[in-house]
Amino acid sequence: MANLDFNADQAELLGSPGQVGRILSVPSLTGNETLLRNLVRNFRKLEQVADANQLEYLTERLRLQHWQRQLTATNLNTAPPERLQRLGFTAPQAAAIVAQRQGQPLVQVGDILNIEGINLATYVKVRDRVVVQAPLAWGRRLQLGAQWMGLAVLLLMSHYGTNVGLVLGVGMVAVAIASGLFWGVDRFRRRSPSPIAPPLSEQLWMGGSLVLATGLGSLTIGHLGDWPGRTVLAIALLALPVPIGLIVGIYRQGRFHDQLDSSYLVEDGSARQLRLLIARLPVIPSFPFFRDRYKPIRWDRRYTWLHYYDFSLNNWFKFGFNDLRLRDTAVPGLITALVWYQWAVGLIYITLLLWTLSRTIPGLNLLLYF
Repeated sequence: MANLDFNADQAELLGSPGQVGRILSVPSLTGNETLLRNLVRNFRKLEQVADANQLEYLTERLRLQHWQRQLTATNLNTAPPERLQRLGFTAPQAAAIVAQRQGQPLVQVGDILNIEGINLATYVKVRDRVVVQAPLAWGRRLQLGAQWMGLAVLLLMSHYGTNVGLVLGVGMVAVAIASGLFWGVDRFRRRSPSPIAPPLSEQLWMGGSLVLATGLGSLTIGHLGDWPGRTVLAIALLALPVPIGLIVGIYRQGRFHDQLDSSYLVEDGSARQLRLLIARLPVIPSFPFFRDRYKPIRWDRRYTWLHYYDFSLNNWFKFGFNDLRLRDTAVPGLITALVWYQWAVGLIYITLLLWTLSRTIPGLNLLLYF
């Protein structure tokens, strides 16, 4: 499809819904931006949402490759001869490139074919590792790096908002990690003089459920993701380093506060129902009449470990069966920071989920884009 002149307002490209978008191929973003935009518009007019989303996913993958080349590829207009030789040019070819750019800078990578001594075989060998552009300032390089990282995360976790199943798999793994971390920091308080720890049966239930939830989420990611290993690594980088750092600080400084034998979680016992909690903050409100409804969760029940999954669902998916929050008295600041971090990352996640749903539901998709 490269370099095709196509007007979505005057012509239509037809194909099997859900299949044609997968077989259309464009090798690079440069020179094909208008083509890809018109193809997306064509399929949205035909209400072939899956094909339009597939082409948008292709566009953003090409954009990521373009940005990566800008950041890491060798610039033919500024690279020294030694760098050019390490790329695969011979010494005479590198000297010819330097002589050419001194007289007139190269405009595009294909211009090296006009230089004497450089053949098509050399061009094919180096074309993916070289670029022709103005030198990037450090500020622009940092900005481009941040854009590249953000786009890479969107592609890994949602295929740029085109794969709801992948996003749900990501959420399943994230909820399992968050639940396990907070369960550990809440239930394992101390070992001496009298240990405060969950019974063995609860440890087994929690451990088994974490393995099951993480396994199901990972299988979903492996089935639907293009790079499942990178996706799981991205989840781990978001959900583990900061919380583990906070938890290490908690155990290093110790806990010697009041209410040490009571959970940090309190629940609204006025009703048990499925609630949407998008606007809910993770800390108990301070208004006295509201506070009277919140009681610490009980540790002497067999289902105690389920509360931690419910709390993580509240923070990540913004819905749950109980309104569980963090108490605001006798709580170490690092635990408060841990909960607020999980809530903030969960807010980003639910935004990604809603955005993906809006792009994949046909009726809502047309309402948003036209």
